[in-house]
Amino acid sequence: METKGIYIGEVVKFGWETMKANLGFFIGLLLVFWILGTAPQFLAKLVIKESLAVGIVLYIISLVLNMVLAMGMIKICLKFCDNVKGTFGDLFSCFPLFFTYLLSLILFMLIFVAGMILLIFPGVIWGIKFGFFPYFIVEKGLGPVEALKASSRITMGAKWDILGLWSVLFVIVILGMLCLGIGLFAAAPTVMVAVALTYRKLLAQTETARPPVEAAVEGQ
Repeated sequence: METKGIYIGEVVKFGWETMKANLGFFIGLLLVFWILGTAPQFLAKLVIKESLAVGIVLYIISLVLNMVLAMGMIKICLKFCDNVKGTFGDLFSCFPLFFTYLLSLILFMLIFVAGMILLIFPGVIWGIKFGFFPYFIVEKGLGPVEALKASSRITMGAKWDILGLWSVLFVIVILGMLCLGIGLFAAAPTVMVAVALTYRKLLAQTETARPPVEAAVEGQ
């Protein structure tokens, strides 16, 4: 069995330092994300009583925008992991991946809900196991099933470390919310970059541990 390790302090520190060095950029990024993601919902609530069809269309637009912007955030955070500063344009760069992401998310949620029905703990483990699928869609262009399988592969042997990281990041988000919500402008980028770096480290460890013959076959 593959054994991997995550140094929680290392990835959180990297997320924190990256956030501090680019705080203005992240504040603007989050504001754009929030405005574009919520504006269609707000408009939908205003018009849905007058026109159900228009309201539904606006809700669909909001859904699409939130998913595309979420993938854009992942792309930006991965760039920071490569010491490359992302741009606002990156937020909108993943529109072609929308349907792949949507189908992957549906499969992930079905797996997660099934696990939660089975006494909760399997749901947590499966959530960790398959939770990195968006990164493989954004960075590798994998399909839904392939992305889920790839996430399962890189998390093998590291689930307890990841659970520990999730717990720390959850506390960071809560602390950000307690600071009148303003703290989320610091907490959210810290968490997102830390998760992106975790993905990169797990992927690197997995590729290093793979037998050369297996790697060569997959590369053909």
